[in-house]
Amino acid sequence: MLAENLAVVAPELLLAVLAMAFLMLGAFSSRAMDGPILWGATIVLAVVGLWIGFQPEGTRTAFDGSFVSDGFARFSKVMVLFGAAATLALSRDYLQKNDLLKYEYPVLAMLAAVGMMTMVSARDLIVLYLGLELQSLALYVVAAFRRDSLRSTEAGLKYFVLGALSSGLLLYGASLTYGYSGTTAFAGIGVSLEGGHVPLGLLFGLVFLVAGMAFKVSAVPFHMWTPDVYEGSPTPVTLFFATAPKVAAAAMIARLLYDAFGGATADWQQILVFLSIASMFLGAVGGIGQRNFKRLMAYSSINHMGFVLMGLAAGTEQGAQAMLIYLAIYVTMNVGAFAFILNMEKDGKPVTDLYSLGLYSRVAPARAAALAVLMFSMAGVPPLVGFFGKFYVLTAAVDAGLVWLAIAGVVASVIAAYYYLRIVFLMYFGEAVDGLDGRMPGLHWGFLGASALAMLLGIVNLFGVETIAGAAAMTLFQ
Repeated sequence: MLAENLAVVAPELLLAVLAMAFLMLGAFSSRAMDGPILWGATIVLAVVGLWIGFQPEGTRTAFDGSFVSDGFARFSKVMVLFGAAATLALSRDYLQKNDLLKYEYPVLAMLAAVGMMTMVSARDLIVLYLGLELQSLALYVVAAFRRDSLRSTEAGLKYFVLGALSSGLLLYGASLTYGYSGTTAFAGIGVSLEGGHVPLGLLFGLVFLVAGMAFKVSAVPFHMWTPDVYEGSPTPVTLFFATAPKVAAAAMIARLLYDAFGGATADWQQILVFLSIASMFLGAVGGIGQRNFKRLMAYSSINHMGFVLMGLAAGTEQGAQAMLIYLAIYVTMNVGAFAFILNMEKDGKPVTDLYSLGLYSRVAPARAAALAVLMFSMAGVPPLVGFFGKFYVLTAAVDAGLVWLAIAGVVASVIAAYYYLRIVFLMYFGEAVDGLDGRMPGLHWGFLGASALAMLLGIVNLFGVETIAGAAAMTLFQ
């Protein structure tokens, strides 16, 4: 029995053991091992992602059903691991230039990935909380990784304080849920709802659970940490925040609501509708006045998470599929955009002012064109892949009878398009400035170019992501 359980959690176990091994190697060796440990962690994350991606289909459970490995979990884990691997691969040059290349960073990233993988496979409130806290504790540290920077220290402190508040909300919701359902298992909670009557206490528990998890996806009104943490953290850490944790948190919300509270769709749907609308519009309006590229990406992520929540709010298999497709596109776009931001430099110092991009197309036409493609895709301009991501979630909302939510999404998307298109305008029609002179390493060029090409070439069939996401979403409803 133990062997069967360990076989199900083998990827998480392997990643945790190797993280500990890298920790010991770094602690008992010289600084010369910091770089090799980072590349080793990158390779491990990518290989484990491939391993999970090629695992046979089917649903396997472990530890009395509290942990599950199904199509939905595998799809989410692959996105998490590839996002984390891309982050580490893009981090090295920046960390080395700023004297931040330390072995603790990749070790923390690996442990955070273990927590995220646990989150998306959790079928019990206790397992969910363990995964969430393992992820959060690692992210609190990396947010303040630049210890000699006031901004980085402030970012870590803000994220820690507000993260502790969100954990308290989630735990309070879990205690109410346990008190009124008599179990922490998702299956047991679902059984307690089969009568169609949701006790008031359980309803309060649901609200607190959603509130605690909304913090992790930067959903309004739990978004207040995002702009400051994105701006203050080292740029590779900002990239990490913008990719893997967002996927894990969205998948965790879907797992909880569909598995445990699937019988109370009408009760949580209205909560998600509010979070979706508030996030879409605040993310769209809040980004308009931003000059700092990293703060702009923070408001962009809030806006995008609004669309992710729209897919979840549909409460259907189609909505879950749309959410997964949107997340895959979102991660790809962000990796490319941050590959560019990481190389915004002047005289060897990082630059994040948008107006430093004035007529950048004359300085580096290929880089400007790649970033322009990504900005158009983020804005949802057809026929780029970003348009299809929004099209899928809007269609899911309409088919679920949430027409007015879809209309609100279109309006918010039009508003948000302003700040994406402003970047393109500055690069091609802005005032000429002596703003950037940094060169882009080949690896970074590869990520930027591949991301931009994916937005162009994926319009044919989304590289099969639509089919894979459909099969993954189906397992969530079996």
